[in-house]
Amino acid sequence: VLAANQGLYNGFLVAGLVWGLLQGTAEAGKPWLVFFLGCVVVAGVFGAATASRKILFVQALPGAVALAAVLAL
Repeated sequence: VLAANQGLYNGFLVAGLVWGLLQGTAEAGKPWLVFFLGCVVVAGVFGAATASRKILFVQALPGAVALAAVLAL
């Protein structure tokens, strides 16, 4: 059940990020990307605090780097 929940969650995040990338221009997609990458970072920090510290480096750090890149546009 937990794996199915995680899969569904990841599917929604991917759908949101793809939606942001398909908006045509960087400015049109930026709010979508910022929101969904923010969700990735928050989930990674929560996972690190509640499950495994490894999640911080596997999920939150890449999400934060991608978020910083989007915000730099």
